[in-house]
Amino acid sequence: MRCVQCGSLKDKVLDSRMSKDGTSIRRRRMCVDCDYRYTTYETIERTELQVVKKDGTRQPLNREKLTRGLTKACEKRPVPLNRIDRAVEEILTELHHDNSPEIPSTLIGAKVMDKLHQIDPVAYVRYVSVYREFDDVGEFIAEIQNLSKRAQRDPMQRELLPPKTENSKRS
Repeated sequence: MRCVQCGSLKDKVLDSRMSKDGTSIRRRRMCVDCDYRYTTYETIERTELQVVKKDGTRQPLNREKLTRGLTKACEKRPVPLNRIDRAVEEILTELHHDNSPEIPSTLIGAKVMDKLHQIDPVAYVRYVSVYREFDDVGEFIAEIQNLSKRAQRDPMQRELLPPKTENSKRS
């Protein structure tokens, strides 16, 4: 690495750590010539995916655009930004696992809807209403009814009422 202070190519690594999410390595370096310390990050370079739009045009997959869409759906909701970043990373990882250089925009939209369904139901309905271009209130109502049918109880959540037993039925 070239030192940003003096331009020397001689450095040594003082410390290496994996990032919290495990997607990069942080390296603390020191220039051998001027003792300037700096940090670098090492990440896996992925192949650039192309998004195939509904009209057949292609454009590079834009991580920022994906993040903006999720952030907009979660606006004014109690969703931390790191959860949105994690969802974006999960979506990108899933898309790269398909080993296809071209991804239909409909597949990306479906993955975003799935992640938002897991994160926040209100954000999910917001995104779906724009993505599917709802025209009337009936479509909102139908989607909310489908959402309540799909909602699953978290297995870590404890029961508020004990299950009914034979003895409690007789009382």
